[in-house]
Amino acid sequence: MTVRDIIDEIIKKTGVDRLPDEKTCDKLMSGSLDNEVTKVVSTFMATVDVIKKAAEIGAEMIITHEPTWFTGADDTSWLQNDEVYKKKKELIEKTGVTIWRFHDHMHFDSDDGIFRGFDDEMDWKQYRMPPSKNAPDGFMLKDRFDGCYQIPKTSLKELSALFKSRMDMDVVQIIGDPEMPVERVGVLPGGGSLGLGVEHMPMDLMRHRELDVLICGEILEWTLPAYVRDAYQMGMNKAILVLGHERSEEPGMKHLGKWMESFMGGIPVVFVDSEEPFIYL
Repeated sequence: MTVRDIIDEIIKKTGVDRLPDEKTCDKLMSGSLDNEVTKVVSTFMATVDVIKKAAEIGAEMIITHEPTWFTGADDTSWLQNDEVYKKKKELIEKTGVTIWRFHDHMHFDSDDGIFRGFDDEMDWKQYRMPPSKNAPDGFMLKDRFDGCYQIPKTSLKELSALFKSRMDMDVVQIIGDPEMPVERVGVLPGGGSLGLGVEHMPMDLMRHRELDVLICGEILEWTLPAYVRDAYQMGMNKAILVLGHERSEEPGMKHLGKWMESFMGGIPVVFVDSEEPFIYL
């Protein structure tokens, strides 16, 4: 199969009409659509270490969810004289690997490939709450799965330990009473916990769905965290648990290969963990 063949099959399986180039970031970051592929790497982000690992195992193609070139649009016009850009570009050219970004079509899939992978990793699909039928006007995920789950009753402390174990984390951040009971959980992976353009969306979700805790990717300390901290300090059963952008979305790429099996003709898709970007001292 060529890179073009694989991309065509991926987009076809999402069920999403192919987005025009000017309206999507799902584009080639390097290489050619005509390159033949015998092995694929899937990853959250094509970091230097991921690129080296792909070359080491003989993969001709990397499918990355997030940017290669440091901005949401992967614009390189500002990087032409940048040493980091030039050295990374040299590495990519030396390895010959083709990098394609799979972001917009993945999220626009009716099942959202990031949530699909999250559910596979956590074994949570069975706990999905039905879509809200009476959401307020302007609610961002009205009449569609909105990342809300009713899990077996646990505590915030126990839930934190579960995520640390499943997602191989040294540290998770929380706001709330570690001993508080948790049953109704909302998950806003990646940038979802920033509100997706509507700052109060996470708070609306928490209130409308009567959630005990929100599992967050990115956070802005003076929005959702401030809301939850005030609620907690007034004795309300509210909390957040912060995984970070990378840890909250990586499972979608970890389980991408299984989703691709039906059209890959036996070509392996190998997951390479881009790993948390932080070191904790």
